[in-house]
Amino acid sequence: MIKDILKIELHKILSQYRESFSEKTYSDENNDSDILMNLFGITPVLKRENRQYWGRELGMCWQLLINKLCEINCKNYKPALKIDADEPTDLFIGNDAIDTKYRIGSGDSGTLKKFKKYGALLKGQGYQPVLLILREDNLPAAITACKVGGWKIYTGEESFKYIKEKTGFDLRKYLDELSGLVKIERN
Repeated sequence: MIKDILKIELHKILSQYRESFSEKTYSDENNDSDILMNLFGITPVLKRENRQYWGRELGMCWQLLINKLCEINCKNYKPALKIDADEPTDLFIGNDAIDTKYRIGSGDSGTLKKFKKYGALLKGQGYQPVLLILREDNLPAAITACKVGGWKIYTGEESFKYIKEKTGFDLRKYLDELSGLVKIERN
């Protein structure tokens, strides 16, 4: 029963994004795709129309999926930590302070300082900072800054393994099973 409720809740999120992506209209050469792009039928060509939009929206979809999955399946789930206007984490599972990212592509000094600062802050409060990154084509300088800040980093398949270990739910398999069922439709 909980698994059915979970699937309904996850499907609601995916359907909401499908509608949003279908209605959206809008360039560097990047032909890489990922499980969410494939799920929604977003080609690299379509993504290049507005990389910032797609990166932001796919990132929020990734965050919401993980948050809902953990909220329903993890007894030791807690919501995001807010510090002023920032949220250094998206959720907590026990001692793990988790931030989700679709991809880390920014190497600006402000972003890198935040990764270092928040990692140290969370460690100082007794948490293990964890980054769950969907994509594997991340900026090396940003990954290094996260490591210096004490973040444990999971990318690509490692993220899915971590999620399955913590929640008991195979999100990768679930998304693969939905392939072709939530493709966006654009006029």
